Amino acid sequence: MKDITFPPDLKSHSEGTGPIRTQHPIYADLLPPCNNACPAGENIQAWLALAQAGKHEAAWRVLMEDNPMPAVCGRVCYHTCEDQCNRGHIDNTVSIHAVERFLGDEALKRGWKIDRVTVPTGKRVLIVGAGPSGLSAAYHLALMGHYIEVREAGPLAGGMMHFGIPAYRLPRKELEQEVERIREMGVSIVFNHKVVKVLEEKEEGNFDAVFIAIGTQLSRKIDIPGRDAGKILDAVTFLKQVEEGNAPRLGRRVAVYGGGNTAMDAARTVKRLGGSEAMIIYRRDRENMAAHDFEAQEAMDEGVKINWLRTIKEIDGGSLTVEIMRLVDGKPVPTGQYETLEADNLILALGQDADTGFLNNVPGIAFKPDGTVIVGPDMMTGNQGIFAGGDMVPGERSVTVAIGHGKKAAHYIDGYLQGDSYISATKQPVVNYERLHRWYITHAPRTEQGELPAELRNGNFDEVRAGLTEGEALFEAQRCLSCGNCFECDGCFGACPQNAIIKLGAGKRYIFNYDQCTGCAVCFEQCPCHAIEMVPGA
Repeated sequence: MKDITFPPDLKSHSEGTGPIRTQHPIYADLLPPCNNACPAGENIQAWLALAQAGKHEAAWRVLMEDNPMPAVCGRVCYHTCEDQCNRGHIDNTVSIHAVERFLGDEALKRGWKIDRVTVPTGKRVLIVGAGPSGLSAAYHLALMGHYIEVREAGPLAGGMMHFGIPAYRLPRKELEQEVERIREMGVSIVFNHKVVKVLEEKEEGNFDAVFIAIGTQLSRKIDIPGRDAGKILDAVTFLKQVEEGNAPRLGRRVAVYGGGNTAMDAARTVKRLGGSEAMIIYRRDRENMAAHDFEAQEAMDEGVKINWLRTIKEIDGGSLTVEIMRLVDGKPVPTGQYETLEADNLILALGQDADTGFLNNVPGIAFKPDGTVIVGPDMMTGNQGIFAGGDMVPGERSVTVAIGHGKKAAHYIDGYLQGDSYISATKQPVVNYERLHRWYITHAPRTEQGELPAELRNGNFDEVRAGLTEGEALFEAQRCLSCGNCFECDGCFGACPQNAIIKLGAGKRYIFNYDQCTGCAVCFEQCPCHAIEMVPGA
């Protein structure tokens, strides 16, 4: 315990109660569950606190310390932070992603910029791939003062954000603006440059380190008898063609095979292209599907039919023979019963793999059986100075996970370049709902985002979800419980029977006068957010 020096007038009023104390309180900043669950490592509670005070730019700047694309993530992140939000035990979780989107959009509207004030280090880093992971790494490394060059095989930045997520979920204007802000920081992005020989390009460009983040652009294949007889596309190619303005001609009835988010996007895109019938064929049920439930619900709202517990056995022209499945311990098992479905086209959405074959000849790099690249805890491959992240390494795949990989890799790359290993900060214990003292909480259900009516969605790619207004964002931010961290409610200050708590002023919190404190724990018992811990000792 650090010694605390009190003003003389406080010492002179000591009642001498310290010797009888067997425990004493301390102010402890514990870890909110939302922060703990964020794949990008955002300090969610900190920027929500600023947002609830109406300090929008300050909140955005805290956000940008961890995530360079809040307008994007506020739209496409699957907000695992909200799954853990303690507010869900009371009424509804805080709509964290919607507030993040509001801040991201506000920054674009008002032209807020991140100043690159770091003195250049003279170090050069090559980043392969301009998807979410590569862009995140570029942003953080640029802030650290390194020269960054991103080499992208395609004509645009964004990777699967641009070519895999339809515009009705992620409008291109906001994506392009957030990418441009990264470029304005001095990051060079070279398009239509496919890196094939990593070590040669590293040496020729005099790069000190390489971060590879090529994503997953290859659709998985499946052997279906008679498949050549039908008109078959893969979902990744289909969505990319639509984005490029070269949508393939489809028949009236289109089937999508798969149950992930990409399958939902493909089917919803079919409806927007004028397909009168779009159906999904999936071997599990809704409870066990790979897609997020809200994705399936939105697809069904738009008229997509989902054939649960079905798997394709054979294709014969425009007919699909499907077998009915049943679930045993969550796994699909054949029943021997068959149906025939009619479809003019079939889109395969069975997952994607990374095209990592170009790394086979790089000494030290190892692969999983699925082709993903094995990296250490520091995101480095088996070849010194070559790092990898995003969808091409084993683990969960999402935009926010990829952004988190980019930030994490940037810290380790910076440590590698500086010859000083990066050590991540130790996490505090997580504050669960049971540890909160909930006497002050009133019910305040969350503000739901508006939606474009389902009947107006077909035939266009207009954004489905609306953003929050300033007032709605303020209200939503104010629903945060500030789990584990003092928000200066004055509860401890007012409750202490010994006047042992000293208020230091706005933003400075409080300290304990342990000469006055008896260890009665009244402050601990009333602290609504569990920012006070009682520890043994006089």
